Amino acid sequence: MVTVVFGARGNVGRHVADGLLAAGEQVRATSRTPDAAGLPPRMKVVAADLERPETLPTALEGAEKVFLYTKPDGIARFVDAARSAGVRHVVLLSSGSVVAPGAEQNPIARQHRVVEEALERSGIDWTFIRPGMFATNTLWWWQRSIRDEGVVRTPYPDAQTAPIHEKDMATLAVTALTEPGHRQRAYTVYGVESLTLRQQVEQVGAALGRGIRFEVISVEEAREQMGKTMPAIGVETFLRVWAAHNGTPADTSTIVEKITGRPAHTFAQWARDHADDFRS
Repeated sequence: MVTVVFGARGNVGRHVADGLLAAGEQVRATSRTPDAAGLPPRMKVVAADLERPETLPTALEGAEKVFLYTKPDGIARFVDAARSAGVRHVVLLSSGSVVAPGAEQNPIARQHRVVEEALERSGIDWTFIRPGMFATNTLWWWQRSIRDEGVVRTPYPDAQTAPIHEKDMATLAVTALTEPGHRQRAYTVYGVESLTLRQQVEQVGAALGRGIRFEVISVEEAREQMGKTMPAIGVETFLRVWAAHNGTPADTSTIVEKITGRPAHTFAQWARDHADDFRS
């Protein structure tokens, strides 16, 4: 039984592929450029692009299960190709924004919900993984300033979030793909601890073995700086989340341990795993 992993080079997808291989599953990874994918030799890699529907039939041929990331453009074509190939189960990496207050007005939530609704109508079994704040977003915000200047600048030092390690999202996906009882289920997952941005910076510093200077800047300055490394839609979303949780605990969850039987990673563990990303 073949499981196709889209986004197998991504932060979450690569851990999904590794976890499936470790579980003895036959994995077919997709990449726009298979020759440059850099994936393990034992993993079959095929050319596929969700924005090029003509590539999907070959990638999905003979597959029973799929790990998918959200891509609203072309989702109808994906569903057609998956049904034609006989795919029986799709695990989607969606977003916790679809169940957050104001989801109808949130463009990121709407994008993810478009894909969820297409799968719900498809007749194919589905599982939705709906994560909150990715710990890897920290690299967007602070990687360059920590690496080059040893400083973090933010307008909301006391904003609290509960960052999720990408390995925990992947473990949930692997469990849903390899064990019974997860079809037609949606799992909203947050990190196990609510931390201020200041505490998160301190934990990155601890992982690096050095202090990191903290500077409070205006929202306008943050918008300009963040816009250099991420899309505007993401900048506004994160600024809005920080403002809403400035001094307020963020939602946490124990769903990872409940579903997988393994304790979720802390942010401190994530920081140690990614310490080299912050080094010059």
